[in-house]
Amino acid sequence: MATHSENQYFVPHGSIYPSILSAGLLSMAAGFVFSVATDRGGKSLAYLEGPGRWMMYFGLAVVLFMMFKWLGSVVTESVTGKYKNWEDKSFRWGMVVFIASEVAFFAAFFGALFYMRVLSVPDLASYSPDITPYKDFLAVWPSQGPGGVVLGETFEPNPAFKPMHWMGLPLINTILLLTSGATITWAHWGLIKNNRKQLIVGMALTVALGIAFLICQGLEYHHAYTEMGLTLGSGAYGATFFMLTGFHGFHVTIGTLMLIVILLRCMKGHFTPEHHFGFEGVAWYWHFVDVVWLGLFIFVYML
Repeated sequence: MATHSENQYFVPHGSIYPSILSAGLLSMAAGFVFSVATDRGGKSLAYLEGPGRWMMYFGLAVVLFMMFKWLGSVVTESVTGKYKNWEDKSFRWGMVVFIASEVAFFAAFFGALFYMRVLSVPDLASYSPDITPYKDFLAVWPSQGPGGVVLGETFEPNPAFKPMHWMGLPLINTILLLTSGATITWAHWGLIKNNRKQLIVGMALTVALGIAFLICQGLEYHHAYTEMGLTLGSGAYGATFFMLTGFHGFHVTIGTLMLIVILLRCMKGHFTPEHHFGFEGVAWYWHFVDVVWLGLFIFVYML
């Protein structure tokens, strides 16, 4: 097996994994398109729907299997000492660029919230209802919509609608995420000190807090739909609320899965005080998720 020094960059051998993964992604995407295809009358195409669904499931299975195999190869290369200083720098810069792209992703959503709340809603209310479809529209936030006849259809705001208050589950979720940021930092300190018990306990606590956050988020959505009249159809407020909190919840789900993988690797004895970027990369991502939630808590729930 080839080795390299600190001044050489490790280049892995050729692999068919990218080709198989691409085929799986193509099958999954094509299967999804076939499964939702309709004719010009809007009726589903049965002869495409069934095969399309199986193509989608097959593609998903291929993608998951290839991710497991490919990431497994990366882990093997790491624990066998293939990655030195040059590779470590590459991974760090790659993670920096990835998190920067995530910042831009959420910045676009916060920008949409700002546009609707500060610019769009007040501007729509300033027009005369004689020249716009927005009858009985009020420049208030949270806004459910205009009411009355809109583009030829009657829209009646839900009288049971209530905005989500920051007290209760949102505050509990804030405490959970902030605490998880502290526990993963404590676990990192344990890794640096080569204290495996502190490392594993800290990671286990972080995973538990991440799962607790997702459970509370699910309870919050159920409460919003069943008792508050707050849905995706609740006008500008409902759309931005579920868009921002939903995508954040998706990122927390991905982050929790990453934390579970890192916890299992810690339990197997992976990572050393000198080389542990796999741990650090996930920790960076988790802290990013924490910071985004603080923005959500302030601008979506409190203000």
